Formats: sequence, structure tokens, C-alpha cells
Amino acid sequence: MLRCSDNSALGRALVFMGMCALSSPGLAERVFPPEAIAGWEHHSFTGETDYELVTVDGRRAVRATCSGDSASGLYLEEPIDLSETPIIEWRWRVDSVYNAIDERTREGDDFPARIYAVHEPTWLRWKTRALNYVWASREPAGSSWQNPFQSRARMVAVASGPPEDGAQWQTVTRDLRADFRRHHGEVPEHLTALAIMTDCDNHGGTTRAWYGRIRLKSADERFAD
Repeated sequence: MLRCSDNSALGRALVFMGMCALSSPGLAERVFPPEAIAGWEHHSFTGETDYELVTVDGRRAVRATCSGDSASGLYLEEPIDLSETPIIEWRWRVDSVYNAIDERTREGDDFPARIYAVHEPTWLRWKTRALNYVWASREPAGSSWQNPFQSRARMVAVASGPPEDGAQWQTVTRDLRADFRRHHGEVPEHLTALAIMTDCDNHGGTTRAWYGRIRLKSADERFAD
């Protein structure tokens, strides 16, 4: 269950501001700091991964702790225009990966860290399409496969294996339009939801992950800092 250490008026204001669009002349950007992500809705598939707003390496992060049979995540459900902000960038780290699992099977469909990008038409649920960007335990970075539970969700390994030199932060940048085109054959006009999840229910492992800010940027800002 989420525990947000700052429930003051200022803390709630930061969460609210984090869910709003930030912009500068000629450039579109959406920024979701950890304070905002910690305030996203909680959804459980089975059990509850523990999500807590913490400070690590001098920065705020959402720490996810998974043990035994947990599969739950935090999600934001609101439209995100991919014509304005097609580039997603996030920071994350994990302290361990899972041993001896086959991530392409239902029994091995567990990941230390995931970022979901979802397009779900309101009246056409059968046309739902999702990208699952994952930190894989076994599958190599750059690989992709169909989710074993949901045919309309595509798994994309953007990191793999145990962290080098201990738990180190990684920054990942992806072109959502290019990834939807590659993995689903079409590009939606907008996303309907974003989510994070750390799960361990299918094989019963234990891990921790930390999620930093998530940014959605214009194509012109793809490599901007």
C-alpha cells in the first residue's frame, strides 16, 4: 500500500502540479515527478506491491517493494496527445532481478520494473493496445514479445540483467509513436493511461525498484536534458 510521507497542503499541491502540463514557448512537455506518481491510483491484480515515496541519492523517488505473490501498480488515467509529446523519458533503478525464469511464459511474467503506455478507446475496448517497457531478468535488452496473458500488450525489454556496480540509476528514452508503429502496426493519436508496476506474483520472487520522474516531450526535445 502506498505511504506518502508528506501529506501536507504543500505536498498535495506538488502532487497536483506534477500532474499538470509544463510548457515553454514552442515546446510541449509533461513532467510527472515522483511526488505526482506517488499520488496515482492504485490497482491490484493480486496482492499488493508496496509503493513508498522516499529520498535516495538526494532525490525523491517512488520505491516499490515486491515479495512473494504481489502484482499491483500505480496508474494515471488521462489523455496524452502523442502529436505534441511523443517522446517518453524516465529514470529508474533496481536492486536485483529474478533467477531462472522464462519471461515469455505466464509462469515467468514478472519484472523488477515496468512502465506501461496504454491506448484504450472508450467504446472499442477490443482495440486496446499497450506497450510494456520492462527491466528484464533474462531476455536481452532490445528484445520484444507478446504478453502471455494479453495479446494486445507488447513487452519491450529496455534494460536487462542485474545492475552493474550495484543499484545504479538508468535513464531511458523512447519514441512512443515509433514503438506503437513497430509493435502494433498503427499509431494512436493519444495515450489514455500511464502506469508503473513491480510484480513478483507468478514465480514468487523478491525485489525492489525505484522510479524517478517521467517526462513526455516533443520530438524536437528528444535529446534535450
